[in-house]
Amino acid sequence: MEFVREIGGIEDAVEELVRQCAPVCADTRRLYFNFRVGLTEAIANAILYGNGRDPAKKVRVELRLDDAGIQVQVTDEGRGFDPATVPDPTLPENVSKPTGRGIFLMRALMDDVRFNASGNSVSLFLRLAEEADVGDSARSCR
Repeated sequence: MEFVREIGGIEDAVEELVRQCAPVCADTRRLYFNFRVGLTEAIANAILYGNGRDPAKKVRVELRLDDAGIQVQVTDEGRGFDPATVPDPTLPENVSKPTGRGIFLMRALMDDVRFNASGNSVSLFLRLAEEADVGDSARSCR
């Protein structure tokens, strides 16, 4: 699915993807908060930083649902970046910096976040099955 070229289109795209996931995720709190926020941040970063707000460039979103969970991959047409160089927004020296919060939120809200080698694609994963070490049924989509 290719879509969103501008910030104004993010909300509708995210709502459509959440709607597609709803039948497999009974934990609406996790779906409507964790997944929605993580996906919104990924798409916003792709548009703002990856594509540099260039409306001629596309953001591609691929959604996969299976028994293990929800996986979404967001890919932009930019040059990419090294996520290891993004400052940690929780450190005192970075609190006033405008970068790093989106990646921080994705990592905090999703169960797995992986960038490709060139840094122009991010894969987000939200587990559906309850994990034994989690100990919190609110982290389960079942």
